[in-house]
Amino acid sequence: MKHKWVPKEKISRHLPMAVIASEDNRFASHNGFDFKEISKAIEENKKRKKARGASTISQQTAKNVFLWPSSSWIRKGFEVYFTVLIELMWDKERIMEVYLNSIEMGDGIYGAEAVAKAHFHTTASQLTRKQCALIAASLPNPRKYNSGKPSPYMYKRQRKIMYLMKCVPTFPEKSKK
Repeated sequence: MKHKWVPKEKISRHLPMAVIASEDNRFASHNGFDFKEISKAIEENKKRKKARGASTISQQTAKNVFLWPSSSWIRKGFEVYFTVLIELMWDKERIMEVYLNSIEMGDGIYGAEAVAKAHFHTTASQLTRKQCALIAASLPNPRKYNSGKPSPYMYKRQRKIMYLMKCVPTFPEKSKK
């Protein structure tokens, strides 16, 4: 397993913007749960073979830091509890810092510094906008989608994420509780 914690100041400013554009575009405005996305997922999942999720960055952070990876209704219940707690106790900058240091970004690769070194031979602070968009493109399934060896599908997602990044407000915004 590869992992090295780095403070938010040592992570490229593009990476938070890329993961917000890719994973949770209402991150700055919700309080841990995106009820619009949850409603959309419920409706879509009635027609889909494979269910899609609607977890926010806050929910993913709660799961990654405090809980176990396998999905169950019990784990989801605890995830709700811990999401409420972290949204009450941490500002959005802290949630993002913990998220970027705890999320799996490749097989056995956890956090921005580890993926920067393993896939791009650089540091988290030196990641480019394009590299950050590739990392974000891998997040639905980082064991299947390798940001260091992108497929045509990953390049397509990268372009979409880079376009969406233009709409993300500059991060981090101060949002004190």
